[in-house]
Amino acid sequence: MTFAQRLAKAVSQHGPLCVGIDPHPGLLDAWGLPRDVSGLERFALTCVEAFGGHVALVKPQAAFFESHGSKGVAVLERVLADLRDAGTPVLVDAKRGDIGSTMAAYAQAYLSDGSPLAGDAVTLSPYLGFGSLEPALEAARASGRGVFVLARTSNPEGASVQCAEVPSGGSVAQSVVDEAARRNAGADPLGDVGLVVGATLDRLDIDLSDLHGYVLAPGFGAQGATVADLRRLFGDELRGVLPTSSRDVLKHGPDSASLRSAARRVGDSLEM
Repeated sequence: MTFAQRLAKAVSQHGPLCVGIDPHPGLLDAWGLPRDVSGLERFALTCVEAFGGHVALVKPQAAFFESHGSKGVAVLERVLADLRDAGTPVLVDAKRGDIGSTMAAYAQAYLSDGSPLAGDAVTLSPYLGFGSLEPALEAARASGRGVFVLARTSNPEGASVQCAEVPSGGSVAQSVVDEAARRNAGADPLGDVGLVVGATLDRLDIDLSDLHGYVLAPGFGAQGATVADLRRLFGDELRGVLPTSSRDVLKHGPDSASLRSAARRVGDSLEM
């Protein structure tokens, strides 16, 4: 099965919610955990216990693990392995982007069989040119994995780059959408090249009608986006949209049952 096919199956079972694992220092404090690797591990593995087998997609934020050095990366590797054992698709939120052999090395790390850092998909940044991502796209195709490419993010600084006009006309963000759509054409049910589009945008200034792929929509919940915002931006049907919630769910820790119940409540709020 392709990544998109596995994800479609998970969404049909659990709904479209993607839950983040963000071991932010403030959340470690709120859970009564130390700001060290032991606290990181307890936080992350509690999330695995809560969400594994219960949500469609889990998104660990790699930076919070990397900030603890090699021992933190080892915790991330265990998270990926444990979620794999639970049968839950995992999106590694690493936002990698580079050129040539360096991009190929990132692809080997996050998208190749046998790598302890490989989940089911990884986030990528296309702002060295979409073509620079080709090693990652090839690795994803070869291993049956997926990618989510930053297209139109909701941070204020993003617009200066993403809304700039390309020489052929249209915005940089739209060119990213169009490149992803070209690679997804003909896939069933959807393609493996997804996009990241912020759920807190004032308006959707890109055309996603030909994407034929998944859209990760961060910002749902604590960052302010509501179901009404999702429908305003993406349409009433919300097909292929994966709203992402982290803090709105994670604030209910450290009890794993409470975390699972919170994820269920947030997921239920997305039902049509």
